[in-house]
Amino acid sequence: MSRETWNTRYNERELLWSAEPNEFLVTETQQLTPGRALDIGAGEGRNALWLAGRGWQVTAVDFSDVAIAKGREGARHRGVEVEWVIADLQTYIPTERSFDLVIEFYIHIPEPWRPQVWRRAADAVAEGGTLLVVGHDLSNLEKGHGGPQDPAALFTPQDVVTAIEGLDVLKAEQVIRHVDGRVAIDALVRARRGSSLR
Repeated sequence: MSRETWNTRYNERELLWSAEPNEFLVTETQQLTPGRALDIGAGEGRNALWLAGRGWQVTAVDFSDVAIAKGREGARHRGVEVEWVIADLQTYIPTERSFDLVIEFYIHIPEPWRPQVWRRAADAVAEGGTLLVVGHDLSNLEKGHGGPQDPAALFTPQDVVTAIEGLDVLKAEQVIRHVDGRVAIDALVRARRGSSLR
């Protein structure tokens, strides 16, 4: 969808998504020490705000200026600081090896851009840092609830793994999420960049 379409969607209601952080972000980061975090495709910033509230220094990127404006307001309301960046993920290139945590949640841009975005996200992970990618799994189309209905917009954990060379994959699996009493099937990949020997 275009920036204009997303801006229209974000203008339709106070919050398009929940104000609460994604459940997999909470569980997968609970043992991590706060540092620098990058939220790629941050939307209204629910995950970025949650991380900032737990001591992370967060940069949040999205191409919707309406979503970013809502994120800024959320940061003011919560009394946290987040660096907000308006950028198209198809051209945005984060600084390499600069973030202790890079997250990308429910970004379903089409080929050929999707693997490039995953590679750039992986490249942004610092030594000892973590990459966490979560999105609607391809199997959700027939077996789950919600999410894009175009199979070209969906992916599998293996699709992500193939794109993120140079990181050690700790987890690559389908996970279940309960939505309005129904089951949604997501792809979850967690990977880490090992530290160089000195």
